[in-house]
Amino acid sequence: MPGMKTCSSEFLQIRGRRLHVRIWGSEAAPLLVLLHGWCDVSASWQFVVDALERDWRIVAPDWRGFGLSEGNNDAYWFPDYIADLDALLLHYSPNDPVRLVGHSLGGNAGTLYAGIRPERIEKLVNLEGLGLRLYMPEEAAERYANWLDQLRDAPTFRSYPDRTAFAARLQKENPRLTAEKARYLAQFMGEDDGAGGIRQAADPHHRWVNPIIYRVEEAKSIWRRVTAPVLWVTAADSAIFKQLFAIDSEDYRSRLACFRELREVTVQDCGHNLHHDQPQQVAQMIEEFFIA
Repeated sequence: MPGMKTCSSEFLQIRGRRLHVRIWGSEAAPLLVLLHGWCDVSASWQFVVDALERDWRIVAPDWRGFGLSEGNNDAYWFPDYIADLDALLLHYSPNDPVRLVGHSLGGNAGTLYAGIRPERIEKLVNLEGLGLRLYMPEEAAERYANWLDQLRDAPTFRSYPDRTAFAARLQKENPRLTAEKARYLAQFMGEDDGAGGIRQAADPHHRWVNPIIYRVEEAKSIWRRVTAPVLWVTAADSAIFKQLFAIDSEDYRSRLACFRELREVTVQDCGHNLHHDQPQQVAQMIEEFFIA
C-alpha cells in the first residue's frame, strides 16, 4: 500500500519462546506499545500507525502462537500473555511506565497487567477488551469435559487455495475491509500450510477452549488496582461486543466502575476491528489521550 510507514522486526527469547516484535519509528521518540487481538498479528496495526501524526517509537509484538511468534502447541491462557508482556516491557522500557494500547485479547491482557503492575503503565487505551462473558461455577464441569474431548484430536485451521482466497475470506468476515487492505493483511495473517495453500498464521491450539472458566470477580479485583487513566473504546456495530454485553446491564456497568479514572468513547461505522475500519479516528483518539 502506498505511503505506508516502514517498520523493522526483532525476535526476542521470552520465557522459552521466540517472540516476534514489529517496530516503527525512531528509538529517540516516545514509546507506544500496541497489543493485537485473537487471531490477529502485529502488522494489523499498520493502518493506525500510518494515521498517527506525531513521531512515536512503536513496539507491537505478535502474541505467542500468532504471526511469526513461537506457540505453545497446547491450550493458551491469560497468565502466559501477562508474563510475556511483563518481560517485553522490561526489555523495551525497564525503568519508565509505558503508554499501552490493546485490542480485544490485547486489551484484556493489557488491562489485567495494568492492575497487577500498576506502576508500569502510564496510560491505557482499551479497544473492546473488557473480559469474557459471565460464567457460573456450575459450568466448570462441562468446560473441563469439552477440553478433554478436544485433546483427542489435533486442531486445525482451514486452508485456502492462495492469498487472494484468504483475503476474500477476510473481507467476508469484515465487509468494511477494502480489497487493498484485505490483500495487505493476508500477507501477514496467512501462512503457507505446507501443501500449497494458505491458512491462518496462528497455532491451531488457539481454537481450544481453556479448561478454566473466566472468573469475572477475580478480574474486577485486579482492575480496581489500575491507577493509570483508561480510555475505553467500543465500536457501534461490534457483533462480538454485543454478544458479550448489554450496554446497560449491571454486569457491564459494574466492570467499568472498577476503574478509578475512565473515559468512554464509541466509534461509529465500524465493527470489532476498529483499527481496520476507522484507523484515522482510532489514531486521533490515541494521540489526544496520551498527549493530554
